Amino acid sequence: MPINRKKTKSKAIAVGPSSVLDRHKGEKISTQMEQTISFIQNILGVNEDLTIRRFHVFGQHPAVIIYFSNMVNQSTINVDIVKPLMYVPNHLIGCSIEIGQLIDVLQNDALYHGESKLESELTALIESILRGETVVVVEGLDKAFLLGTRNIDKRAIDQPATEQVIRGPREGFIEPLGTNISLIRYRLQSPDLRVDTMEIGRRTKSKVAVCYMDGITNPKLVKEVNRRLSKIDIDGVLDSGYLEQFIEDNHYSPFPQVQYTERPDKVVANLLEGRVSILVDGSPLALVVPTVFSQFYQTVEDYTERYLLMSSIRLARLIALMFSLIFPSIYVSIISFNPELIPTDFAVAVAGGRAGVPFPAIIEVLIIEISMEVLREATIRLPQQVGGALSIVGVLVIGQAAVSAGFASPITIVIIALTTIGSFATPAYNAALALRLLRFPLIILAGTFGLYGVMIGLILIANHLLSLKSFGVPYLSPLVPTEFQGLKDLIIRGPLWAMNKRPSFLQPMDATKMKANELDISTDQTSNPLDPNNDSNQQEG
Repeated sequence: MPINRKKTKSKAIAVGPSSVLDRHKGEKISTQMEQTISFIQNILGVNEDLTIRRFHVFGQHPAVIIYFSNMVNQSTINVDIVKPLMYVPNHLIGCSIEIGQLIDVLQNDALYHGESKLESELTALIESILRGETVVVVEGLDKAFLLGTRNIDKRAIDQPATEQVIRGPREGFIEPLGTNISLIRYRLQSPDLRVDTMEIGRRTKSKVAVCYMDGITNPKLVKEVNRRLSKIDIDGVLDSGYLEQFIEDNHYSPFPQVQYTERPDKVVANLLEGRVSILVDGSPLALVVPTVFSQFYQTVEDYTERYLLMSSIRLARLIALMFSLIFPSIYVSIISFNPELIPTDFAVAVAGGRAGVPFPAIIEVLIIEISMEVLREATIRLPQQVGGALSIVGVLVIGQAAVSAGFASPITIVIIALTTIGSFATPAYNAALALRLLRFPLIILAGTFGLYGVMIGLILIANHLLSLKSFGVPYLSPLVPTEFQGLKDLIIRGPLWAMNKRPSFLQPMDATKMKANELDISTDQTSNPLDPNNDSNQQEG
């Protein structure tokens, strides 16, 4: 009788590196050095740049040093680690060093390297090697030495590409987290600066730093930031933009609720106001929370120049911001529904320009707007040498050809050009992107309902802005709810000596940033020794 044998298919279960480490969590280092080496080799696999070099500590104790050769400073390993471990210190020559005394001797007498610590868990060795540190394991010891030898090639500190200023610092963040923290500490040499770090990303183990000022920043805000960051469970964090999408309050709003910057001075200014900054290792952009809408049309130069000049510039920036949002929709609504609002002479010129255009105003504006967006995107993605030439060709040649062919009217080209220039004048790219996106529904509402449609669209946008919050702070603060001190730095920029309080909507622990008797130094006549009308100068003469 034949026997039926059922064939069972074995399913291979793919096990990722993070899950392998989780299985060995808590396992201690064995006193047998070869077992530790075997564990590391099994986890890391075959890698060309994984260096495993055996040697003898003081010529008698077998040891091994393990590191990734492309992530460390080789000179530091040779001079500060391997060489002093191979030779007995001069003051210990002739002394008998027992295995029980070896850890103390190595740490306090032999190793020249400053960043060293002891570790007893196997998984911590793997994580340290992956970060660029060096591991030293000695036969007979149940602890290994972790040495900070990371040395990653990095670009030089240069002027920020997205936030250029005429008057102000020229330093910008780069990718390594340690360098970015040093740039902040260089500008904020205060013992109150706190930097909390954590790891986010199951596979990338990206280091994230949360910076705030102790005694200024509200502890509840710091606690909420840490809570939101700790809940992120993702394979990898490659940029600070990943974190922004997780920690913002409203994930469906086009308006950014987290500000990003690559300027250390801007981060320091926000820290001094009571905000929290988040930095990610590998990203040159720092996040700042909470964020209000007024921050997106303010620049560093607003505070480094005199307030009368920068207030006028800020007003021009606000007008450009409004142009970039409502200019095309108002044009469509007036042309389509309310041409009587146009002066007679100008109406004749507009009608003459639109005489040969076969499309209604809404279709014409939408086509030109979409063409401009495509052209802008193509200019950004192309190499720098080609992108500039394309923008000139697109604006001049294509625009003129469209008018000559009767595809678009001259007034439409002018309106779209002014709108595009207005969006370029908005300092924050993500805020300008939100306004560019909202232009399209406003144009559709204007082409459907006229000026009523524009007003309905603006009311909906205003209602949405009023409903937004960033870490509990109303998005339109300090306008709604109204706060007098904050109004000094809203539409115009008040004098620095008049803005003596920190924003109240941040609920800082220390609300005062300038003493009252130091508000306006120039009004004190006795402080002007060269003034001929000063009575004290005449008495001294």
